[in-house]
Formats: sequence, structure tokens, C-alpha cells
Amino acid sequence: MAKQIQAVRGMNDCLPGTTQIWQKVEDTLRKTVASYGYQEIRFPIVESTDLFKRSIGEVTDIVEKEMYTFEDRSGDSLTLRPEGTAVCVRAGNENGLLYNQEQRLWYMGPMFRHERPQKGRYRQFHQFGVETFGIASADIDAEVILMTARLWKEFGISQYVRLELNSLGSNEARAQYRDALVAFLEQHEEQLDEDSKRRMHSNPLRVLDSKNPEVQALLADAPKLSEHLDDESKAHFANLCERLDAAGVEYQVNEKLVRGLDYYNRTVFEWVTESLGAQGTVCAGGRYDGLVEQLGGKATPAVGFAMGLERLVLMLQELECVGQIRRSADVYVAAMGDKASIQAPVIAEQLRTDVSGLRVMVHAGGGNFKKQLKRADKSDALVALILGEDELAEGKVTVKYLREQKEQITVSLAEVKTLLQALTV
Repeated sequence: MAKQIQAVRGMNDCLPGTTQIWQKVEDTLRKTVASYGYQEIRFPIVESTDLFKRSIGEVTDIVEKEMYTFEDRSGDSLTLRPEGTAVCVRAGNENGLLYNQEQRLWYMGPMFRHERPQKGRYRQFHQFGVETFGIASADIDAEVILMTARLWKEFGISQYVRLELNSLGSNEARAQYRDALVAFLEQHEEQLDEDSKRRMHSNPLRVLDSKNPEVQALLADAPKLSEHLDDESKAHFANLCERLDAAGVEYQVNEKLVRGLDYYNRTVFEWVTESLGAQGTVCAGGRYDGLVEQLGGKATPAVGFAMGLERLVLMLQELECVGQIRRSADVYVAAMGDKASIQAPVIAEQLRTDVSGLRVMVHAGGGNFKKQLKRADKSDALVALILGEDELAEGKVTVKYLREQKEQITVSLAEVKTLLQALTV
């Protein structure tokens, strides 16, 4: 026997049953962003490696350790996209969508990072993201946060997530704070772990995000980012908070929240949960006003967010917030005799035409009446339509209820269409 080939580690199959949950989640996401007037954008899975080096930052974990990068036959360095924001900016620049325009966009699809696979996190993962361009005021920051708050209501998990907010200030204010933080860390270098020592000069703000309790205790005396904010950023953040207060969205200001990507400025936010064990991030985003220009476009303000769908689906399953999932079939058509077997798919096609949204599964593979009814029951359909040659000669069909204690009935084909309308509601 040939050796069985396994899936690549960290790249998981999504099987029937689970895919129905994914479809429900994806439908909810699409409907919600559509209710805000956002439009979908789609872009390639493979991009130039330089796109991510220039946007994410060469000293970030993603670029240093996690990207799937390879040379194609022309010798060009290409990378499987590890995130969507930089790609969205590239697509907007290239296709003339951004300069002197407002855009409210969303995307959904697979991303790739070579990190240690763990619960709810894989090397191929799926991300839903929203990006807005051309609006500099805090009202759009508030809108994308309100959108995420609405999503949690739609999924029934509002009580399990918490919003954390911070402002990184302007690029100039951030640079000044960076110098002050590095000076502090250098004075306490012997108390830092190896990871923090490595980041101290290359990406010092990420030290604030350290999971080491000893480093966090040390940071209690570190300079505060809020003490270095420029006046314009302070006003922007105050206006955002005022809008969230007015909308009744609760939040916590977390001055150690910096996000892991270099392109953020001013607003950054995360929705976090403890429902998956240790605290985890469900959704995160912020403002990145300099990225469009950094990638070759005209200076354009921008703000957005992204969420990992694997983690969201896992959370919905563990909290039992999935809700009702529509069955794969509403009707199972069984046929007795060769003539009825030939007519079964013809009648099924007519039912699909006449009853919008009806899911009809037709028995295939032969077998006696008992076997067909077993298959009908296993299909999870609500009713079985039994086609006998005598009934069909009279233009009739037998309806057998599979999930309710009702007597089976024989009705005309015209009547059965009316009866099945109720199954699609």
C-alpha cells in the first residue's frame, strides 16, 4: 500500500459540518459590512517580498521569522501574503483607488505565517479585514470600532470580549517616545529577558507587549507614551473616546498596547477575550496614515482592522454561540422502480426551480426501499419524497416526515411544491 500523504503541518482541512459554521460566520460578516456601505476587494495570494519588508518592517517577527518566501523561475522574490493591509494599499495604489478619494473596503481570505501551530492559530489561516482610506478625522476610527462591536452582537459574544484602546501619536511623537524608552531600557538591560534585549534597539515598543511578568513589572516605571503625545493626536484620541462613550461602547485605555506592525500611528485597538484560555486577541486594528505614501502613493490617511476567522469560529463553538445551522438537505427524494428512478432527478430539478432556496438531495446508487429510507434519515432532511411508478402515473408523490410525528401523505406534484415552501423559511 502506498504511503498516505498528510496535510502540511499547520495547514488544516475544514470538513463538512464545520464548513457550515464557517459559511454562517462569513455570511454574517458580509451582511454587516454591507450595512455600513463597504465594498469588497480581492487581491492575489502571492506578492512581491519587498511589499511586506517595506510595510510591516524588516525587524518584525513576521518578516524575520514567519514569512513563506521563495524565488520564482525569473529569480524574483515572492511571498505568500502574511496579512492584508499592505496588499490592500498596494492594490489601491496600483489601480488608482486612493489618491484624493474616500474608500471603504473589506476583504476575506487565506494568509500564511510560519509560526508554531496552536489552538486557533495555523500556518495557513483566514482573515477578514476592513480598510478605509481618505478620512483623517476620528469619526471613521469610531465607525470601524462600532462595526466590530456590532459583529460581536450579531455573533452573540459581546459579553466575552473587551475593547482596549491606545494612541501612538504622530510618527514624530512616536520617535521621541522611542528614544526615551530605549534610554530607560538601557539603564535596566540586566533585568530584561533575551527577547526584550533583542527588541530593545530594533523594535523597542514591542517590549511593552512582553508576556514576561518580570519585564512587565519593570515597565511600571518606564516612560509613558501618553506623556509624549503631540497635541493633535491627543485631541484625535479624545474625540474618538467621546464618540465611543456616546455610542455606549465600553473600552479600557491600555498604554502598553502598541500592535506588532511598524506602520501604525495614532489610534490602535484590540478586542481581547479570556474565553479561549489565556487572554487572546480576537480582532485588532488602528490608523496607518503613512503607509500609502511609504508604498509609493500620495499621502493618504487610513484606518482599518483584521480578525482571524479560525479563532472566531473556535470561540463560537466553545461558547456554544453558533446558533442554528441550516441542514445540508431539506428534502430527500427516493424512487421505487426504474421509471421512477429516471423521473426522480427531473422532479428534483423542477422543485429547485419552483421553490427558491430549497435543498433537494436525490438518492443515487440503487438499493431497496429500506436502504433508501436509511439514507434519507442519515441525510438530515426534514422530509422524504417517495416516488412510486403508480403514483407518478397519476401525477402524485408520497411525503414522509422524517423529523416530526406526522402521518405520511400522498399529494399531487402541484400540492407538494406549496407544502415544501415552508421548509425554506
